[in-house]
Amino acid sequence: MSEGASKPGRKQRPSDRRRWLALLLVCAAQLMIVLDGTIVNVALPAIQESLGFSQVTLSWVVNAYLLTFGGFLLLGGRAGDLFGRRRVFAFGLALFTFASLLCGLAGSQGLLVAARALQGAGGAIIAPAALSIIITTFKNPGEKARAMGIWAFVVSGGASIGVLLGGLLTQTLSWPWIFLVNLPVGLVALALCRPLLDPDPKPDMRGGFDLPGAFLVTASLVVAVYAIIGAGENPLAVTALLLLLATALMVAFRAVEGRTKSPLVPPGIFASSRNLTLSNVVMALAVVGMFGWFFFSALYLQKVLGYDSLATGLAYLPATVALGVISQGPAASAVNRFGIKPTIIGGLSLMALGLLLFARAPVGGSFVVDVLPGMLVLGAGAAFGFMAVILASTIGIPESEAGLASGLVNTSQQMGGALGLAVLAAVAAAYTDSVADSQAPLVALNSGYHTAFLVGAGCVVLGTLIAALLRPPKDSGPE
Repeated sequence: MSEGASKPGRKQRPSDRRRWLALLLVCAAQLMIVLDGTIVNVALPAIQESLGFSQVTLSWVVNAYLLTFGGFLLLGGRAGDLFGRRRVFAFGLALFTFASLLCGLAGSQGLLVAARALQGAGGAIIAPAALSIIITTFKNPGEKARAMGIWAFVVSGGASIGVLLGGLLTQTLSWPWIFLVNLPVGLVALALCRPLLDPDPKPDMRGGFDLPGAFLVTASLVVAVYAIIGAGENPLAVTALLLLLATALMVAFRAVEGRTKSPLVPPGIFASSRNLTLSNVVMALAVVGMFGWFFFSALYLQKVLGYDSLATGLAYLPATVALGVISQGPAASAVNRFGIKPTIIGGLSLMALGLLLFARAPVGGSFVVDVLPGMLVLGAGAAFGFMAVILASTIGIPESEAGLASGLVNTSQQMGGALGLAVLAAVAAAYTDSVADSQAPLVALNSGYHTAFLVGAGCVVLGTLIAALLRPPKDSGPE
C-alpha cells in the first residue's frame, strides 16, 4: 500500500500531494530565512546613507541577525518537540513576518537593528521546526532523500539568490523592499500551515520545559557569536574574556542538563549517536568553506574584477542553477545508489576542488576561465554534500528528538559559518598586510583572498576525512 493510503486502526498519513505541498511550504519559509542572511549585504550602502549609520555601527544590521539566529536555534528545535512542530513553525513564521514589516518601516538605526534581531529569533524558531517537519513527514528513504535534496538547494542556493535579489530590489525600488518582500510570502505561508501541516498532539509538559538550560545555552552561543564577530574590532583581551564567559556558561549549561528532568539536550544524545556527532562536525567544517567561498568570491568579483552589485549577483547564477538541477535528482539518486557516506565524501571533494580553483584566480581574470569553473564545481559539490550531511545527522534519531537534531545541525551550520568567516577574514587580512610592501595593492589584496580560499579548502578536506568515519544505517544499501 502506498504511503498516501490509510489503513484501518492506523493514523492516516498525508496524501502524496499534500506532503509535497507541505515541503514547498516549509522550503518557502526557509528561503526567507536564508535570503535575509545575505540580501542585506548589497543594500548596506543605501541603508547607511538613508539612516546615517557609521561604518562601525552599520555592521550591526548584519550582526544583530546572526547573533539571535545562532543563539536561539537549540531552543527553537526543542520547543518544536515539546509544543508541536506546526504550532512552533507558525509562531516563528508570524514573528519573522512581523519583524520584516518593522525592518521595512524602520526610520531609525535603533529600530532597524532591533527588528533585525527579532528577525533572527523568528528564523531560529522556523529553521529547526521546518527541517524536523520534513524528517517526520517523509518516511520512505528515497522520498526523504529527494525532499532533503530540495531542502539542501534552498539552504545552499539561497545565499546566492539573496545577493541577486538584493541588488535588483535596491536598484529598482529601494532598500526597505528587501524586507517588505517577505510580507506576502509570510502571510500566505501562515494561511497554509493549518491545511498542509499535520496537526500537533497535545503538548507533553509533564517533565517541564528546561528554561534554565535554554537561557544558559542561548546566552553562551550569543556571547560566543558576538566574540567571534567582533574579534576584528575588539581588543584581544575583550575577545578572550567573552570566549571565557561563553565557555563558563556552557559548562553551567551542562551541569544543569545533568540534573533536570526534561533536559534541552539529553546528555547522552551525542554518545548514543555517533553519526549525529560526526555529521555536526562535518557540517561546521563544510560551512566554513561554503561561507568563505561566498564571501571572498564576492569580494574578488567586486574589488578585483570591478563588478557592480547586480553583476555580482548574476555571476552566482551558474552555481545556483547547478545546485538546483543536481538537488532535484542526481543528489537523491546518488544517496540511494551509493549511500550517504560516499555521497558526502564525493560532494565535499568537489567543494574543495572548487575552492582550489578560486585560489588561483588572478588579477585581471576573466569570468569564463577563472570564475565559472569554480562556481560550477563548488555548486555541484554543495548539492551532493550538504543534503547527504543533513541526512546523516538524522540516522537513528527518534521522531521525538527530530527537532533537537535539526536544531543541532542548524546550530553547527551557523556557528561554523560565523567562526569560519571570522578566522578566514583575519587570515586574509594578515597575509595581505604581510606582502603589502612587496606587491602592488590589488595583487596583495588578491593574495589574501587566495589564502582564505586555501584555508577554506583545508577545512572542507578535514570534513571529508571525518565523514569517512560515519556509520551506514542498518537498512541501507551500498555504502
